[in-house]
Amino acid sequence: MSKELQALLGNLTTHLVGSDHVSRLLMTGLLAEGHVLIQGPPGIGKTSLAKTLAASVGADFKRIQFTPDLLPSDIIGCSIYDPSTKEFTFHRGPIFGNIVLADEINRASPRTQSALLEAMNEGQVSVEGVTHPLEKPFFVVATENHLSSVGTFPLPDSQLDRFLLSFEMPSPDVEARREILAFHAAGGAAKEVLPVMSRRALVEVQGIARRIRVSDSMMEYVARICEAVKERKELASGVSARASIALMNAAKAWAGMEGREAVYPEDIKAVTLPVLRHRLSLSTFDGRSSKRVEALLHQILDSVDVPMRG
Repeated sequence: MSKELQALLGNLTTHLVGSDHVSRLLMTGLLAEGHVLIQGPPGIGKTSLAKTLAASVGADFKRIQFTPDLLPSDIIGCSIYDPSTKEFTFHRGPIFGNIVLADEINRASPRTQSALLEAMNEGQVSVEGVTHPLEKPFFVVATENHLSSVGTFPLPDSQLDRFLLSFEMPSPDVEARREILAFHAAGGAAKEVLPVMSRRALVEVQGIARRIRVSDSMMEYVARICEAVKERKELASGVSARASIALMNAAKAWAGMEGREAVYPEDIKAVTLPVLRHRLSLSTFDGRSSKRVEALLHQILDSVDVPMRG
């Protein structure tokens, strides 16, 4: 891992005690130029994680609080008539940021959630036939409350498939809570987060991650994992071609963080669960039981032959 990436990881873990693995997954999504979905109850640091990341790379941070009455125009912006010029002027919405926090995304209706699709997939938004490109880096960090929470809507499959990674942010254990209390008591939470990387440097690092080598045997390993998913009768369906590409790209970013110039089987294994878990549902009435899906993915990884490095 480069010094800049180490400093970024240090910033995240310092301000969010006990979040080393979560921080690594967030950085994987950022380096792979994907987007991440963080699940968990309120009050465990999901929002702080995104804000710390933005401050650490000197990025333009925007926060969108999703609510049932939120409209698509509240996200992407709209054209407003200016009487002085007798013309319509486009006013940008909060989607025009480098790091955009979509907070409690599943509290908005599916129609509003879908306003993010073009931005996340194409890096642009279209309003009244005019395309507006988004500045790079562009990274959406969405938080999702458990579906058992009051006033939540399930995310459509098309929306879920746009997230490169999803993961649960666990509640802190006793030791982590003690460290959090000590950190706040010492005034650490009030300290300004200083940037450790510029936006330009981040874009360069993303370019390096894209060029990480993936051998034919590693691509076949990814393909075999996805094929094994399709063959499991406990799962309602297989995964899309986009999911296979996402698995490869996430593995490249993970390998880059580890300082490797090529993807190895351990890189693919490290990201398989967060890349695939939110794209799968059970064929039984349990639907999207993440724990059961994760258990099946562990079985699949154990059943697929691991290729030699090379």
